[in-house]
Parts: sequence; C-alpha cells; structure tokens
Amino acid sequence: MLHSGRLHLLGLLDTLGTVRAVAETLHLSASTVSQQLAVLETETRCALIERTGRRVRLTPAGLLLARRGREILDRMAEAEAELRALNDEPIGTVRLGVFQSAIFSLAVPAAGRLATTHPHLRLELAEMEPHESGPALRSGEADVIVTTTDYTGLSWGADLDIVSLGSDSVVLVLPEGHPLASRTAVNLAACKEETWACDRPQTYMADLTVRLCRESGFEPRVACRFGNYLMLLRHVETTGSIALLPALAVTPEHAVLTRRLSPAVHRNVVVAVRRGTPRRAAVGAVIAALRAHPEIPALAAPDAAREGRGGGPHP
Repeated sequence: MLHSGRLHLLGLLDTLGTVRAVAETLHLSASTVSQQLAVLETETRCALIERTGRRVRLTPAGLLLARRGREILDRMAEAEAELRALNDEPIGTVRLGVFQSAIFSLAVPAAGRLATTHPHLRLELAEMEPHESGPALRSGEADVIVTTTDYTGLSWGADLDIVSLGSDSVVLVLPEGHPLASRTAVNLAACKEETWACDRPQTYMADLTVRLCRESGFEPRVACRFGNYLMLLRHVETTGSIALLPALAVTPEHAVLTRRLSPAVHRNVVVAVRRGTPRRAAVGAVIAALRAHPEIPALAAPDAAREGRGGGPHP
C-alpha cells in the first residue's frame, strides 16, 4: 500500500531536484529522506531514483508516480475536506506563504480575525518572497500564497486560481532632509549619483530596482543588501542611502520619507491557490479573511484605475 508521506517526498524531489533541498524544506535529515524513498521503492517494486554522478534524478517510473502521487494526495485532501464539511466548519491546518511587506499589513491581522471566527482552523504563516512562494504552492508546501502577478519568474497557468487584493505602489525611500524630498514625485534619472540599499540578489525587489535604474540610464551603486526590510529601512535612516520599496513595507516607525516615482510604478497584489480540486472550507476562510482587511492606505482597491508602469517587465 502506498504511503502518503512518502508520495509527498517523491513529489517534492521532482519539484526541488535534490534530496538535500527536500530535507531542508521538511526540516529532516538527508539520510531520512533517502531512507523513506528507498522504502517507497520497496513498496512499489520499482526503481524510482537513479544516480547521475553525485546527484539523483527520477526514473520514468519515478516521474509517473510523482505526478500520480500529487493527484492521489489532492484526492485525499478532497475527501478530508468533504468529511469536515459535513458540519460546515473550517477546520484543519492551512499553510499561508506571504511576501515580507504583507506579513503585518495583511496576514497577521487576518490570522487574528480567523482565531476569533474559526477557532478550529490553524493558520501557519511563512515568509516567502515571490520567487519562493509559487514553487511552494505548486509543490504543496503552501496551500495559499500572497504574491504579485508582476513577478514574471512564475508562470501563471491554468493550474492556479488568482484573487486580486489590490495595487501597491513602489516608492522611493529617502532619509529625512534629503534634497529630493522637496519633490512630490521623483524621476529616477535624478538618482544616478545616489547610494542604494537593496534586497538580496535575484529577488523581486532587487531585480526591479536594477531594471528601473537601468531604464533611467544608470547602474545603481549598491551599499548593502538585506533580506529584511526593517534592516534596509534602518540603513536608509542612518547612512543616507536611498531605496525602492513597496509602500506596504514602509511604516511610521522609521524616520524616512517616501516619494512616488514619475512615471508611477506599482505591483498587483493577489492571493493564489491551486486549482483542480474542490476548495477546502478552511482555505476559503483564509482567502475571505485576507480580502476582508480594513482599509490600508498603501493598498489601492483591485478595480482602481492605475496609471504608470507595473512591476513586471515592459518595453
């Protein structure tokens, strides 16, 4: 009989590519993952994995079982959801992946509301930037994600359902007293001599910063790279660097100023879930809680008319 946990391991190996990556994702040792996959081979009486040098890859049988395994696991989740729906109460665990700037503005308040309205629903929050959350959703590591459709590294195919939450402006963050603060909107060409604080390489905001600066005719001179926006804002406060950040990320606790860009730049903030099986009541409750947020000044309504550039590539 097939074991759901081992099917999940095989599916993750197909998605992530290495035993080490699977182990890190599940907080297991690599040897434990290898042992469980070996048990699965014994159960199926098939060679599912083959070594190529120091790496492994799935055999044709392994690829087949990985894909069928996802279908099996989805059907199991569907059956569990149907049983739980007999009393029409959202219960169970929902794993929510959220990019950093939406954690305290959207996800944490939603978690607080759910704790009151659905006490038997357990919400697990995980910080995931756009380049991380899409693969996590497709692999089953996350059930729901808050991300942006302007991130082109993720293919927005028919396997995902998208619900818009609004539009978040990308703003120029300046230290207090900066000469550019006298302007209501700033063209980035005026920033070519500035020193920049940036996100980590190959992240959505780091790539966006480089692209917008290059479109304005210069290469940004980067003084620091932090994956934590609080540290990045602190750097702007204390060293005189400047940064591009989502408006959602800038809070009143920091002694910085924000100015809109000219032309304006924004990103579309969405909730995404996997399509293909009936939605669990608990997942629906999480989406509803995220959509029912109080007014957030940095987040424009989904149907608001927007002008300027989006966060994704454009001619």
